[in-house]
Amino acid sequence: MEKTCIDMSASPRRAHFEYFSAMANPYMGLTVELELGGFRSAMKRRGAPFFLSLLWCVTRAANSVAELRRRIAPDGRVVEFARCRSSHTLALDDGTYCYCELDAAAPLDEYIPYARREQERARAAASLSDGDGLDLLFISSLPWLSYAALVQPTPAPADSNPRITWGRVFERGGREYIPLTVLCNHALVDGLHLAQFFDALRRELDSAAE
Repeated sequence: MEKTCIDMSASPRRAHFEYFSAMANPYMGLTVELELGGFRSAMKRRGAPFFLSLLWCVTRAANSVAELRRRIAPDGRVVEFARCRSSHTLALDDGTYCYCELDAAAPLDEYIPYARREQERARAAASLSDGDGLDLLFISSLPWLSYAALVQPTPAPADSNPRITWGRVFERGGREYIPLTVLCNHALVDGLHLAQFFDALRRELDSAAE
């Protein structure tokens, strides 16, 4: 994917970048009970699978925030990708899972058949390898349960790929919600940027439901 280098020495966040980069655990994140509005029922009417439809919205929302497209390269430089792909966990018949990488640039109606083909290819390969994976958004789901908090596994030394996870849909007060967790490297991402992501996701869900 196309990328550009970001000069952090000229960034307003230079001190923040240096401060959090020196930490053993530089991650920050939060879990939000995301109201789905009419999104799930709209996807059912269209015959679109809920997971892939939500994945499309999440990926596009993440790509709308520049900070979520930034990564710390192995040489320490910060790069910003023009567009990031998703890498989601895909269940296998033996109870384990593999990874499937997708690009959400296409409209939803084109994305769904493409994503289904890629999932079948990924199941056949049954691989956990992502290559260098620097441009990826790491996506997981727990469709068996809802949750209020989530602890994500992270590598040492720390990486800078955002991790986005969601659980099972639940109802409260006649409305549908889903717990959605975002974890990012605080050297690159602040709470403001996570708020921008959730605002963008709200717009993506509402637009897809129309």
